[in-house]
Amino acid sequence: MDLETRFKKKKIKYTHIPNCGTDLRKQWEAHFSNHLSDKEKESIFLYDKDGYCGYLWHLFSFNKRSSLEMEQADCAFNNEAKQFCYVFYQHTNDGWILENASSLHAEDFLNEEDVYVVDKAFTWTYVRTHETGWCGPYFSRKDM
Repeated sequence: MDLETRFKKKKIKYTHIPNCGTDLRKQWEAHFSNHLSDKEKESIFLYDKDGYCGYLWHLFSFNKRSSLEMEQADCAFNNEAKQFCYVFYQHTNDGWILENASSLHAEDFLNEEDVYVVDKAFTWTYVRTHETGWCGPYFSRKDM
């Protein structure tokens, strides 16, 4: 089942926003990794470079920002009030704005890889990686 089908099934109002992935990734980076220098970001492979595929979630796997991991991350995300949020991926430019998303849970992303969920103000984020179980999922707040 694709994400939009899950949103419909849960009666979550959503708007698909094609070509917003780059902007959402930049905003996510600005809010969650603004405490790192460019050199530090390069050292954790935050960006694509020299054949290495960059991932924003390296911020957590390299312990550069506090986060909850695994089951604790899932629980924190499930318990988070999700009135408005964005959903986007690491390697595509599609994104969604969700409204009334309180019924959205970690289980809805079990088959997704490198997906980011963030509230509209970028104060918290939930990330499911392609290495879930080894790295992630992660949940973090800007004030953690």
